[in-house]
Amino acid sequence: MPGLLADPATRVLVLSVDQHAELEDDATSPTGRGLAYRAPEPSDTQRLAFFLGQEVPGSGAASGGGVAPASPTAYVAVVDLTPRADAAGWVSLRDAGLTLGARDAGVFTTAQALLNWHARHEFCPRCGARTEPVAAGWQRQCTVDGSEHYPRTDPAVIMSVLDDDDRMLLGRSPLWPEGRFSVLAGFVEPGESFEAAVAREVMEEVGIPVTDVTYLGNQPWPFPASGMIGFRARALSTHLTLDPGEIAEATWFSRDEYVAALREGGLRTPSGISIAQRMIEHWLGCPVEEAVAAAGGADHRIIW
Repeated sequence: MPGLLADPATRVLVLSVDQHAELEDDATSPTGRGLAYRAPEPSDTQRLAFFLGQEVPGSGAASGGGVAPASPTAYVAVVDLTPRADAAGWVSLRDAGLTLGARDAGVFTTAQALLNWHARHEFCPRCGARTEPVAAGWQRQCTVDGSEHYPRTDPAVIMSVLDDDDRMLLGRSPLWPEGRFSVLAGFVEPGESFEAAVAREVMEEVGIPVTDVTYLGNQPWPFPASGMIGFRARALSTHLTLDPGEIAEATWFSRDEYVAALREGGLRTPSGISIAQRMIEHWLGCPVEEAVAAAGGADHRIIW
C-alpha cells in the first residue's frame, strides 16, 4: 500500500465515514457522471486505506488482482472521517448507483463493503484486543494474538414467486411505508443450500410451499455486507398465511394488475439499484417505465 500511495498514477477515491463519495463530470462515462478520483496525497498514508483493484488499459473494467500488462491503473480508497451526507456533490451508493458506469459502480460497491467491514471489526473476536489493517486493507490482524481476520459476505436469497397463472407474489415489510412492495428475501442459514433457503423463507413469511426453484442472477449488496442471490420459484398454493413480524401485506399480481397499480399511484417499485426491480422486470418482459408508458400512465414512484 505505501508504494501505491507514493505513485502519482494511482487513482484515489475519497470515501467519507458516512459512506459518501464525490461525483464529477466524466465524458467517458455512459451517463456523463463518474466518481471523482485524485492523485495520492501525503496525508493518505495516515488514513484507513484499501486497494480496490487495477484497470488494465483498454479493458474498461477494474480487476481484483493478478498480473496485469502495460502499466495498469491502480485504484485505492481512503477514508475521510468528515461526514459528507449534506455536502453538495457528495452522494451515497444508493443515490449514485444508476448514474455510474460499470467500473465506478464496482469501485464504489467494493469500497463501501470494505469500509463497513473495517468499521465493525476493530476488535479481535478471540481476545478482544485491537486489530489493525494489513494486506492492503483486505485483512485485519490482532495486535495481541496475531490472529488473522478477513472480510465476509452474508448470502441472502431473493425470490420471485409465481403461481400457475403466472401471477407474482409481492410483499410489504412492517418497516416499509404504505404502497412499498417487493419480492420476498431472507438470509441463508448455516448448513442450508440456496434452494432450501428459498423454500424455507417463503414458507416462513407467507406459508406457501414452492417447487422448481431456478437461479436468475445475483448482485453485491454492501448494506452492510450481503450478496443477493436471485431465484424464481413456482408456488404450490396461493393461500397466504403471513408472519406479521416479517410481512405486513402480501398480494398476488397479474402483469396488468401490477402496471395498473403503478399508474394509480398506490404501488411503489423497489429501487433501480436493487436486483428486486430487475426480477420484476424479468417477469414483466420489459423495464417498468416502458410497461407504464405503454399502458398510458404517468411516471411511477420509485423509493427504496
